[in-house]
Amino acid sequence: MSDNRRSKAITQGVQRSPNRAMLRAVGFTNGDFDKPIVGISNAHSTITPCNMGIGSLAARAEQALKRAGAMPQMFGTITISDGISMGTEGMKYSLVSREVIADSIETVCNGQSMDGVIAIGGCDKNMPGAMIAISRLNIPAIFVYGGTIKPGHYRGRDLTVVSAFEAVGQFTAHKIDEEELTGIERNACPGAGSCGGMFTANTMSSAFEAMGMSLPYSSTMAAEDAEKAENTAKSAEVLVQAIKKQILPLDIITRKSIENAIAVIMAVGGSTNAVLHFLAIAHTAGVELSIDDFETMRGRVPVLCDLKPSGKYVATDLHRAGGVPQVMKMLLDHGLLHGDALTITGQTIAEVLKDIPAEPRADQDVIRPWNNPMYAQGHLAVLKGNLATEGAVAKITGVKNAKITGPARVYDSEEACMQAVLDQKIKAGDVVVVRYEGPKGGPGMREMLSPTSAIIGAGLGDSVGLITDGRFSGGTYGMVVGHVAPEAAVGGTIALVQEGDSITIDAEARLLQLNVSDEELACRRASWQAPKPRYTTGVLAKYAKLVSSASKGAVTD
Repeated sequence: MSDNRRSKAITQGVQRSPNRAMLRAVGFTNGDFDKPIVGISNAHSTITPCNMGIGSLAARAEQALKRAGAMPQMFGTITISDGISMGTEGMKYSLVSREVIADSIETVCNGQSMDGVIAIGGCDKNMPGAMIAISRLNIPAIFVYGGTIKPGHYRGRDLTVVSAFEAVGQFTAHKIDEEELTGIERNACPGAGSCGGMFTANTMSSAFEAMGMSLPYSSTMAAEDAEKAENTAKSAEVLVQAIKKQILPLDIITRKSIENAIAVIMAVGGSTNAVLHFLAIAHTAGVELSIDDFETMRGRVPVLCDLKPSGKYVATDLHRAGGVPQVMKMLLDHGLLHGDALTITGQTIAEVLKDIPAEPRADQDVIRPWNNPMYAQGHLAVLKGNLATEGAVAKITGVKNAKITGPARVYDSEEACMQAVLDQKIKAGDVVVVRYEGPKGGPGMREMLSPTSAIIGAGLGDSVGLITDGRFSGGTYGMVVGHVAPEAAVGGTIALVQEGDSITIDAEARLLQLNVSDEELACRRASWQAPKPRYTTGVLAKYAKLVSSASKGAVTD
């Protein structure tokens, strides 16, 4: 019998009769009151293709939980589509939604004294939001990824959602015509599933698999394939066993497992957003982790996978090539994973990977052999300097020039920057500064996919730098630096930059420097005034008051 003491507080508590009466109304019968109550955190919505297939997965989980001897209780969580809100005021709600998701899952599971939870999510913030809640709750839990989208196709090439954003820049620069622009837009996203490259959703799903909180191979399955539904049912069965054995999240989410996740993020060429989210997850789980730990791991782990946005392939290609387990086995064999870390199955990482070959198959080139990586070191570099004393994050894969010094082109919002790019005011050698887009200043730390994609599309990706206290989409690449901290809204040096100032971005030296004297900066700081809050009521106002620095994960507790 499972140790379902939490639900028994309701089903056999002092107010036994009223509590049971309510549960009978939702389907409980006499024999069900001794079963563990398991929440199904269901992020289904038709707001985004990332989540539109999750409803059927939740139903499959419900059936599997009942067969395994549990009593499932379904509840909904929200989502924001980053891709749809990108470049609009609505994007300010994206990172905020991570906290709303975490709070909602915690509220329901604790409010209803649930014995376990299976969280099913798709779009970017579903995953870290769920894992933050799971860490707070510390009841047996498993995460099920809703699955990746399959690539779109147009004129013989594979497309992702980023193709559509880049096409806008190409069209503005007269590199493609309107027919090509329309064709790309109509074919980039062919159906259900999260964005197909190694963008933020696929990065976080891969990391959760590496961490042991999702089942092997689950992170790269296509949303529309039958194996995704079968994997969901299996995940439900594994969760019931974890409840019986009382395998708790904080037994799994440890320093070792987070280091495993970071190693995989580096090896697959994952999103800069993973830095922000894992700092937040570690904070909630009580695990010591700093932004500098990512730089340490970067120096040890090669990029093994040729994946978009800077590479050739998408997540479904990685799945066919051996998936995350193949990448993990290579890392394990070279001393870069903790094989003794526990997983939700009760097995260790080493036990899970024991039958995986040491090297990838020769008939594919998605996963490179160990002696022929894409890059000898990881791609997520932590830069510091007088522009980012707390640190900033750069993705340096696919960058031809790792260093640029140029005049600052300063914009106090994403919209102003985007208009300058479309008006072709940005020239080779410029360093674009987009500020007051940080966690507090935005508020909400918007992603700059629209201007960065437009810069790439205009052919300036190798000759223009961009820095921001906001974030970047997992689909962004080029000489871009985000998460600059302290942010402009709290008086960080980025707030003091003036048009034409010389700025150096040096990825090799991991330097982000404003080439202005300390005396001049002190003078500017003395005259700087904090801007008035952009929002004074509602969730964005509350978020701006509570949120921490990006260097600490932009947490609100």
